[in-house]
Amino acid sequence: MSARNGTVLLLALSTLTLLVGCGSSNNTTVVTPPPSGSFSNSDLSGTYVFSVSGTDFAGAPYAIVGTFMANGSGGNGRGGITGGTIDINDVEFTPVFGVAINNSGYYSVGQDGRGQMTIGTPSGQNPFGENMTFDFVLSSSSHGLITEFDNNGTGSGTIDAQTAGLTQASLTGTYAFSFSGVDGNFNPLATVGNFNILDSSGDISGLEDFNDADLAYPNFSLSGSLTLGPQTTPSTVLSTGAFQGLTFDVYAIDATHLKFIESDDVEFLSGDAYSQTSTTIPSETLAFTLDGFFPFSGDSSIPAAAGGFMVADGAGGITNASTEDVNDGGTPSTAPVTFTADYTAQGAGRYVLSGFSGFFGGTEYVAYPYSNGLFLLELDDAGIMAGAAYTQSPTIPTFASAEGYGLSLTGDNLTNGVEVDDIAEFTAASGGTISSGIIDENADPNGSEFGAPFYGLPLTNGLYNGPDASGRYGLAVDAGNSNVTTLNGGLGLTFYAVDGTNFPFIETDNGGQVSTGVLVLQTPSSATPVVAKPRALFTRPLIRAHGDFKKRTQAAK
Repeated sequence: MSARNGTVLLLALSTLTLLVGCGSSNNTTVVTPPPSGSFSNSDLSGTYVFSVSGTDFAGAPYAIVGTFMANGSGGNGRGGITGGTIDINDVEFTPVFGVAINNSGYYSVGQDGRGQMTIGTPSGQNPFGENMTFDFVLSSSSHGLITEFDNNGTGSGTIDAQTAGLTQASLTGTYAFSFSGVDGNFNPLATVGNFNILDSSGDISGLEDFNDADLAYPNFSLSGSLTLGPQTTPSTVLSTGAFQGLTFDVYAIDATHLKFIESDDVEFLSGDAYSQTSTTIPSETLAFTLDGFFPFSGDSSIPAAAGGFMVADGAGGITNASTEDVNDGGTPSTAPVTFTADYTAQGAGRYVLSGFSGFFGGTEYVAYPYSNGLFLLELDDAGIMAGAAYTQSPTIPTFASAEGYGLSLTGDNLTNGVEVDDIAEFTAASGGTISSGIIDENADPNGSEFGAPFYGLPLTNGLYNGPDASGRYGLAVDAGNSNVTTLNGGLGLTFYAVDGTNFPFIETDNGGQVSTGVLVLQTPSSATPVVAKPRALFTRPLIRAHGDFKKRTQAAK
């Protein structure tokens, strides 16, 4: 285990086991029984904002934000994509913004909520070619989880129904934000902060903190202006003393949720801003996940992920009821470990967490409250970890049997040195088993080594257990069969109850993979909702250029 924490932690819920298989170069679709559920194309109808970030076919970081219009027709057959707009920022290419999505695209939604979408763009305007394919799973007609699913790249993100009639004047008040990507040298870069929209012209003021390849740049005054996009020449500007005049395009999902993608070819950031409805950390339990790298030194950086529960006492203390699980470079802890910390209000909706004891993942963090919890970023110059903590319901929610769940996973497969992105759907059955499920994986965008993407692989031997007293669960499942498997052969996850709908997780299967993601309870439009449906929680993982890309670009200089 790394020098950051010399104590080998114990794997949460160690009674779970995982059979890890080998990867395969055969991408033949596995024939599986018809999935259950009541989703159809009508559950994807209207205008949606979507976003994806990951690595392209050469291992170069990229981000996509856009809108698409789905016509809701065709049952479980083919529906039509009738328009939209897409922005693409790939470090290998000149960024493109405001590219029109034409009416040649199509999509389908299966009974289980899994589906695929192909969008068409004008010839010569898209560096990834005229057509791009995406794989998704819907949690409802308003929200879904998505990955790119072609040979251009692999990345993960979200789909959100867009509120009609949004204007510049719709965007008022204060927002907290979290962006991630890479800097001009392809090192991981993350930033969190807040801004207040001061007037109808979009002038803003606020605060911002950065971590650039494990060097912290804390507590800068933020100024600039925000212009609602999409625009072919984006004009939203965020400026601080550390990173002057970064330019973004901005998409609004509704008046409380904005998507940002950088457009200036200086740094390469994208992410989300949510209404900052409170500037305090009250007495509450927050489920958190973090991911990043430690220590950071070129290609020797070690991917890591952490998750657990942070219990705030409302008076500046993170109590010893707080617990944490860790995946450090593919080696998971073997039981949750207790930690404590302090938090101090810095004013204007900004907090500093310090005085950690028993915690893996750094000694100081900055935190910005937002509508679902806290955005978090490491600030101690000892690594780069970022993520979010989500407010848990007062009564610990349950992971219900006889319900369908969507899954999105993104991370690093260290054995093969590639990014992995999964979309899955399964049904939790009684007795702690998974009665049926299917997983799709993209782990090799150029298709030359591992045979991915894989579509329609069965989930087998699935088990889950929990919750413990905090709301922690465990899940283990095989993926594929004797002929075709996912790259890791299956999944072992530790996941955390938030509100009965959202269950963020880290991977803890000791299979040489570091990943984070979320499980989301599904509610088809034809079904009676079991619980209220907040949007799916999804925090972008930190990414960096893979080693082969960095070596190639450095050699070309």
